[in-house]
Amino acid sequence: QVQLVQSGGGLVQSGGSLRLSCAASGFTLDDYTIGWFRQAPGKEREGVSCISSYDDSTDYADSVKGRFTISRDNAKNTVYLQMNSLKPEDTAVYYCAADGLRDFCSFYVYEYDDWGQGTQVTVSS
Repeated sequence: QVQLVQSGGGLVQSGGSLRLSCAASGFTLDDYTIGWFRQAPGKEREGVSCISSYDDSTDYADSVKGRFTISRDNAKNTVYLQMNSLKPEDTAVYYCAADGLRDFCSFYVYEYDDWGQGTQVTVSS
């Protein structure tokens, strides 16, 4: 079956860096558009970044642009989210998700079919 397993969350100080991993099994990750989402307590889930299955083009939420970078390592069947210059407002549970139908990025939660288990990212001030 299709599975996404996340790792790399944790506690970091403001201004620090963290890298999240999303490892796929049961499918070839390169054939899927992959999104990163986050959800803070009491808040709705929001899109953070995305990488296209068609051409590996990427998109970022305005709040993280210039600080976060999404990438694929096809040999490891893994997608990463490199997070730099972290801020307390980045604190949330982060999820990766896969879309096997659409070729380009979107930040609509309902368009994604498979989800990782989520990992906590906490940024202290």
